[in-house]
Amino acid sequence: MSTPLPPLQGIRVLDLSRLLPGPFCSLILADLGAEVLKVEDTRGGDYLRMIPPLTSGGASGAFAALNRGKRSLSIDLKQARGRELFLELVARYDVVLESFRPGVLARLGLDFETLRRANPRLVLCSISGYGQGGPLEQRAGHDINYLALAGVLAAGGDADGAPALPGVQIADIAGGALWAAVRILAELSRGEGRQAVHLDVSMTEGVLAFLVPWFGDLGAGGAPLRRGKNTLNGGAACYGVYPTGDDGYMSVGSLEPKFWAALNGALGRKADMSDPVAPLERQREIRAELESKLSAHGRDAWAETLAPADACVEPVLEMEEVSAHPQHVARDAFFEHEGVKLPRLPLGATRALSPAPTQGQHTDEVLRSELALDETTLAELRSGGVIR
Repeated sequence: MSTPLPPLQGIRVLDLSRLLPGPFCSLILADLGAEVLKVEDTRGGDYLRMIPPLTSGGASGAFAALNRGKRSLSIDLKQARGRELFLELVARYDVVLESFRPGVLARLGLDFETLRRANPRLVLCSISGYGQGGPLEQRAGHDINYLALAGVLAAGGDADGAPALPGVQIADIAGGALWAAVRILAELSRGEGRQAVHLDVSMTEGVLAFLVPWFGDLGAGGAPLRRGKNTLNGGAACYGVYPTGDDGYMSVGSLEPKFWAALNGALGRKADMSDPVAPLERQREIRAELESKLSAHGRDAWAETLAPADACVEPVLEMEEVSAHPQHVARDAFFEHEGVKLPRLPLGATRALSPAPTQGQHTDEVLRSELALDETTLAELRSGGVIR
């Protein structure tokens, strides 16, 4: 039986983005079979490369993980000749991905209309903090700011305390990279008949969308989402994180009556089926009772004891423990790339991809093969600072 071709085989992407959201998006496309060419400036390029810790190859571990399977072209888009070369490439590619502040492409002379003239079927995808419009269009921001304005940051943490910082960059990855990939794939699905389109992906709006069901509840007369007071964000004792006797933690998600009964039975506590809907003060009392029970043993002992109960309870693993968990091992959730164990993207089997490129590693190769430039022309471009 022959192995099917990757679904994006033949799709070509010019990736102008840096750091996390854009490169994560183009990693998704690369793992699905697209050919991704990083287009980097002739100075620092993607400066994620320089953020420690560095691999033996001299690039940061994060950069190496995000940019595997891609090639790099280093070109100065501020020079007219650099823009000309880029537009010639645009005519040969399907997607341009960028994450500059709104207006940067236009100032470079590479606005959507210019790109569309070069390629009438181009998908231009712009990832930005607040979107290509509105009063905050030009405001600088980071993940924490986008979560704050979307109302997501306020929802996590203790009821009597400050909002809690998420452990990873939710707006960058889920609000930006994933939505961008979805929208790009939707446009590519139009096939040969598609027309050029500019996709505006706001990371703030990307995480705002996660609140759809809670806005539905609010519109139906429900109470607003408040940290530490709703069932799924700390208000219910049957859904939370509990310390164990060895400084470990257990995650408890025993929402349904049968799971709540199973947990309490395994803990030797008399369960009241009204516990999950008891008032907030009673929830705190129940939480204290569970904490007292779980403090009697260590995390791994409780994981073994509670597993047969099937009560929606799992140990909280630290990052370095995750890859060895039997579930992840059985599912081949990790793969080795350049001597480093990485989680595979949940897109099926991970293809063998080349190492992350050095800055401009493929400049000559791309310009020779794509635009038929000879060695003399390449040398002239290099001496003029147009390419690196």
